[in-house]
Amino acid sequence: MIEWQKSSFSGGADGNSCVELAAAEGNLLLRESDDPTRILPLTPHALGALLDRLRACRPHSEAAQGLL
Repeated sequence: MIEWQKSSFSGGADGNSCVELAAAEGNLLLRESDDPTRILPLTPHALGALLDRLRACRPHSEAAQGLL
């Protein structure tokens, strides 16, 4: 059974505006809780590259607040 973890930055009173991550068979799985059937399998290296790209694209004001 896959155990999903929600992002600590998830918001919304209903808890459905979340990014979730799980580990399975050497890969990481990424999904949005509002559409849990769409799962993106990633290697740890690919997830790191995705996060680096997201950090590079965010506005500096968010970077100063440590949002990513």
